[in-house]
Amino acid sequence: MDAVGWGIVGYGWVARDYMEPGIRAAGHRLVAVCDPHPDSRAAAERAGARGHADLAGLIAEPEVEAVYVATPNHLHRGAVEALAASGKAILCEKPMAATLSDAEAITRAVESEKAFYGTAFDQRHHPAHRAIRAQIEAGRLGTVTTVRIVYACWLGRDWSEAGQPNWRIDAAQAGGGALMDLAPHGLDLVDFLLAEPITDLAALTQTRAQDYAVDDGALLIGRTPSGALASLHVAYNCPDALPRRRLEVVGTKGMLVAENTMGQTAGGSLTFIDGASGRSEPVAFDRDRSPFTEQVRAFGSALRRPEERVAYSAARDLHTMRLVARAYGQG
Repeated sequence: MDAVGWGIVGYGWVARDYMEPGIRAAGHRLVAVCDPHPDSRAAAERAGARGHADLAGLIAEPEVEAVYVATPNHLHRGAVEALAASGKAILCEKPMAATLSDAEAITRAVESEKAFYGTAFDQRHHPAHRAIRAQIEAGRLGTVTTVRIVYACWLGRDWSEAGQPNWRIDAAQAGGGALMDLAPHGLDLVDFLLAEPITDLAALTQTRAQDYAVDDGALLIGRTPSGALASLHVAYNCPDALPRRRLEVVGTKGMLVAENTMGQTAGGSLTFIDGASGRSEPVAFDRDRSPFTEQVRAFGSALRRPEERVAYSAARDLHTMRLVARAYGQG
């Protein structure tokens, strides 16, 4: 496959530390970056990309075919609408937007322009999670009854990136706190693993340990149309030295347990526990490939081969955003 020329809008730590290396590891090229901060543009230029202070400059780059949008959430809509009108392919960080109304506008924009759009749910691409889905499809778990996810971290008020304020704890920019930031991954992952979305949902949030106004933790309970249950614990108030990333899928014949696979990095572990004997055995998966590298590879392949674009759906991602809004008691 020909290397895809990428642009990045918002060259923060996720774009710099995970997406840019993922682009290169997938055999693609980072062509240009758009960021208002001179230090971020300088970092991009050191990585071999051209830096632009405004989106128009990046859009004018003819070598840029696909654009990764990694701005604060409240800026997603403007970037996606402009990119959709330009004809660029778009991979936008989750959540789709800071508000449901902006997410609905994004969906209208990409559908009306017939733009190739995906939300960056990188957990779909972790090799361990793909192995789990394959085991479910093969019937090894029997009837899946429950998915349990813990995805937590510590995010204090004083966390900053290159001296810039922590926008993730600003409701106007982020749209919420731990629930807004972390729960979309789990909600989407349940859909990916079980091939059906959560439709019924209830949630409780907390502002318990951190000294900011947005939620620092949440518990969500959902159910799919076939009756599988899902529970998600997401948090900004869990010390990083504690166990805090765990995925369990329980069925009538057994259980799969993934530890330290939720997140941006490669590795972790995956174990199958037999429902009849209780015996445990490791399940093999590629521990060297990061979800970001695999996400870039999959998106680039779909860009080159339109028949693969069925794996991407703005309407499906909007459903996930509506679940997030419902968890906050909106809509």
